[in-house]
Amino acid sequence: MEDRRTRLLAAAAITLGRLSDVLTPLGELFAAHGHRLYLVGGSVRDAVLGRLGTDLDFTTDARPEVVQELMRGWADNLWDTGGLAFGTVSASRAGQQLEITTFRSDTYDRVSRHPEVTFGDTLEGDLIRRDFTVNAMAVSIGGLGELEFVDPLNGIEALLAGVLDTPALPHDSFQDDPLRMLRAARFVSQLGFRLAPRVREAIVEMAPEIDRITAERVRTELDKLIGGEFPTEGIDIMVETGLAERVLPELPAMQLEIDEHHQHKDVYQHSLTVLRQAIDQEQGDPDLVLRWAALLHDIGKPPTKRNEPGGGVSFHHHEVVGAKMVRKRMRALKYPKQFTEDVARLVYLHLRFHGYGKGQWTDSAVRRYVTDGGELLPRLHKLVRADCTTRNKRRAALLRSTYDDLETRIERLREQEDLERVRPDLDGNSIMELLDLKPGPDVGKAWRFLKELRLDRGPMTREEAEAALLEWWPTQQS
Repeated sequence: MEDRRTRLLAAAAITLGRLSDVLTPLGELFAAHGHRLYLVGGSVRDAVLGRLGTDLDFTTDARPEVVQELMRGWADNLWDTGGLAFGTVSASRAGQQLEITTFRSDTYDRVSRHPEVTFGDTLEGDLIRRDFTVNAMAVSIGGLGELEFVDPLNGIEALLAGVLDTPALPHDSFQDDPLRMLRAARFVSQLGFRLAPRVREAIVEMAPEIDRITAERVRTELDKLIGGEFPTEGIDIMVETGLAERVLPELPAMQLEIDEHHQHKDVYQHSLTVLRQAIDQEQGDPDLVLRWAALLHDIGKPPTKRNEPGGGVSFHHHEVVGAKMVRKRMRALKYPKQFTEDVARLVYLHLRFHGYGKGQWTDSAVRRYVTDGGELLPRLHKLVRADCTTRNKRRAALLRSTYDDLETRIERLREQEDLERVRPDLDGNSIMELLDLKPGPDVGKAWRFLKELRLDRGPMTREEAEAALLEWWPTQQS
């Protein structure tokens, strides 16, 4: 382990050396004014792991107003996002985003998660108040570009072992800030680490304390968790410790009891498999809409479960119920409206393909599938394919082949007509002129009739559309 430690620290030094055009002058600037500066937290952890991004976190003994004055004129940009009251100055330089925070030794009222901000005098006092030991390492940024690794809490040992532990007693740490419990699950997802036994035990005991955290903060952590490299492991932590029961109760509810008479898949494990298979189809950055839809696509099954005669189990209309449940939960978590609707729409549509059979859909049905999917159609393709978790290789191959056929038909229709913009063959002005109408509900009613006709028949000439409308309209008169 000592050899690996040496190699990792050497690699981190090389990584940080590439940032010498920022770190060296910044360290010299603080040293020249008699202040200490340290790279700290996730920045050090990620440098050791070889995954450092462009966000750099620092801590210093200088007070916020001094930091602000030092950075003015040196930084490319300097701004206040409300962090100054908490001792944080935000800036950018040479493409790097910098956050410099004065040593802290906060106290918490243990009712909310908001600390009483108290500035500290020592690096050690600042580090021990952090969430996990792997985030409590520092690198001294001295003058002349000198870098010194500082690790009073053995964070490097925890990192080498892949263990998340707290600097202080976990009960005290989580009582101070319950969000750290959810952050533990998030780091499991992002880093692939495991929880120290005492951390897991504390989360199990203290899970109800997460209720003190605002929905917005919970949502942020959930997005980081599901966007991680190992999201199913992080989700398992939430479910196993009871956190999910407080913030996303639909997840543990999917762990349906299986009895010997009525067999069905474990919906929870199936959903994790679908999530993994959806991720396998991603290209580029994590697609949070797709990931959430994959995880939640079957949340409507528990409330719609029915034991059928003969030992079967049914979940009639679970996609409809599931879409409503998605909207309710995501609204409670303060998700943006469009994001919520996109996830709910995918959940609602994920079963539509199973009516395709062996290709019995008419061209009209294919058009409706494309129209209903809209901009979400590429994600819907991935979700439907990910939803195939059968171990029967023959059945899995048949499902893949059938969906291939559907996509081929979609492409064939695309070559013949504009599937992405299925509109009536007459616009509102033409409808009003033809039927001698004024603007109002009747125009919308006629427009919807023509759109349905367009979906059924495909493109029509103007003469065909006018004739159909004139034939239909008298049937609507009372």
